[in-house]
Amino acid sequence: MTNLTRKTLIDVATLAAIQTESTLRLFDCRSSLLDPAAGLLAYTAGHIDGAQYVDLNRDLSAKVIAGQTGRHPLPDRETFATQVRRWGIAEDSLVVAYDADSGAYAARLWWMLRWLGHPNVVVLDGGYQAWLDAGLAPSTRLIKRSESKFIVRPAITRQVSADALQPTTELLLDARDRPRFEGKTEPIDAIAGHIPGAICAPFSENLNGATGKFHTATDLRQRFSTLGVETNRSAICYCGSGVTAAHNILALVHAGYSEPALYPGSWSEWITNPDRPIASL
Repeated sequence: MTNLTRKTLIDVATLAAIQTESTLRLFDCRSSLLDPAAGLLAYTAGHIDGAQYVDLNRDLSAKVIAGQTGRHPLPDRETFATQVRRWGIAEDSLVVAYDADSGAYAARLWWMLRWLGHPNVVVLDGGYQAWLDAGLAPSTRLIKRSESKFIVRPAITRQVSADALQPTTELLLDARDRPRFEGKTEPIDAIAGHIPGAICAPFSENLNGATGKFHTATDLRQRFSTLGVETNRSAICYCGSGVTAAHNILALVHAGYSEPALYPGSWSEWITNPDRPIASL
């Protein structure tokens, strides 16, 4: 099996070349924050052959507790590991995650598998759209893997709690679009604004608008350097619910920075406590 342990992204040509390898595990992470049923409907209509479907709310999140958690709280590690075993992911598996195009949802699975200590996981650059644009055929074949004996290992990732942000000396990056960061609009959460001291770093700016794929590592390094990210200063990433923040983490790692931390609860958890400060512009 091709080993991409030290990589973050895989291109369509490379995936097509290894598609029949027995230890490849391919996952369709398409989703919509506004329509929870949209991802499965898209998968059923057509997907990359060999892919299993991953549901953001069912598979990659725990149950929401009103007034306590954000919109996509992390599940218990062992609970998620049980699901990973059902998917047939083993120690020697190369996992490839994809979504519609941007990698916003695929990056969540990338982060969570590394959270369980599995390093050999990458995101398909350009997602399903890049697969179709390359003239490669969709499939409607459904598969079910035999259960594996996946072993949970020490996390490769970092995470912090809300308490660690009051205050923090680490650079705090908010992955949401600027109007939400500035508090001018809030289409999802009950309160608009951002965590005081945060810097607006929309995940969408990790992508080339013309191609929908990630910028080069060099260009990403320039982007984050401009935002104040330094090699000798750790960073923390958050977003609305801990999903697209993983996109910034992936982009930072791809650019050669050390692993930033994730605040999993993100803005939707932060605002559950009225004692936590809120900033806006």
